[in-house]
Amino acid sequence: MSVTELKSRITEDVKSAMRSGDKPRLATLRLVQAAIKQIEVDTRETLDDAGVLGVLEKMVKQRRESISQYGQAGRDDLVAVEEAELAIIQTYMPEALSEAEIQALVDAALAESGASSVRDMGKVMTLLKPQMQGRADMAMVSGMVKARLN
Repeated sequence: MSVTELKSRITEDVKSAMRSGDKPRLATLRLVQAAIKQIEVDTRETLDDAGVLGVLEKMVKQRRESISQYGQAGRDDLVAVEEAELAIIQTYMPEALSEAEIQALVDAALAESGASSVRDMGKVMTLLKPQMQGRADMAMVSGMVKARLN
């Protein structure tokens, strides 16, 4: 059972948060560890960095949705908690791609896959997902690809 670089970094940060008494950071990192462990138990596999990144990506998406819903409900106290968790989780995500970089990757994937209609969208997304995971909002990328194929 090998520990990936990302998981070991999270574990070390949990220890340092415990030592420094940073309770909000500690609570968020424990949530991250629990989510990773849950996936590992469910699948009976040890997650690699890509798998851990997928878990983190899902957590970021959940936090963004919660912030939106709490904001609409006028619960600024809960928005602040979610934003703080989001900021901590995002420190483990790779640097986000710019719009120009995303467009260039989409163009390359369209050329490589030979996609000509929306029916070929799966091929294009299969090429893009490993390159963009954790670095771009895949829903937005999907919309870009769909617009290009129409």
